[in-house]
Amino acid sequence: MDQSAQYGQMNFNLPHDVVTLPSRGKFYKNKKKTLKIGYLTASDENILMAGGTLREGVVMTLLRNKIYEPDIRPEELLNGDVEAILIFLRNTSFGPTYEITATDPDTSKEFSTEIYLTELYSTDVDAEPDEDGTFQITLPKSGNSVKIRPLTLGDTQEIERMVESYPPGRIAPKQTLRLNKMIVSVDGSTDRELISKFIESMPIMDSKYIKNYIDKNEPKLDLRRQVITPSGKEISVNILFGVEFFRPFFWL
Repeated sequence: MDQSAQYGQMNFNLPHDVVTLPSRGKFYKNKKKTLKIGYLTASDENILMAGGTLREGVVMTLLRNKIYEPDIRPEELLNGDVEAILIFLRNTSFGPTYEITATDPDTSKEFSTEIYLTELYSTDVDAEPDEDGTFQITLPKSGNSVKIRPLTLGDTQEIERMVESYPPGRIAPKQTLRLNKMIVSVDGSTDRELISKFIESMPIMDSKYIKNYIDKNEPKLDLRRQVITPSGKEISVNILFGVEFFRPFFWL
């Protein structure tokens, strides 16, 4: 059987809903703005109880089971779209309230607070991608013209595996690995060897420009929320994903 057939195609008749993607499908060949996503079931509890994080196999298996689309693979989705799917799964199974633990900066003591996941909205972007899902930019220092794209979940997983494979004491080139995934072409050339050499000698100003450009224009949810500490101070907290995102409801 083709690997793509292992995803959600056989589950079209199971209960599901439609999730609007923060990317609006602009970065995918099929341009799908929405995906059919199944609800969590009792059998999914077995997957969640196995442990793991968003970057490991547990949640990847969950996504493969819950995405009811024959032409979509979780590895190909942008991270912001994956996060939107995870929030949908949690909201429809356990409700919108989410308890997080933060530290009061005035007292250095931890405290718990609730936020509402239904209040999360997509961030504003400054630019629209081209038809092929890339951005054409000119680097400020070198003046080179490059095509760049946001990382997918598969890209992120591969980078993390490569970083983890480095022996203790050696610095893993995480930023270089990320740039190799982000940069599609340099001055019209898609030769990967040329692009790798270009990245190795890239001025820091240019590499920072690429990372900041992607950060501003990658479609995603704003996962930062403002909460009030016990001492009365307002602080910003981030929502983190992984099995712990579901943990309180599975008695783990």
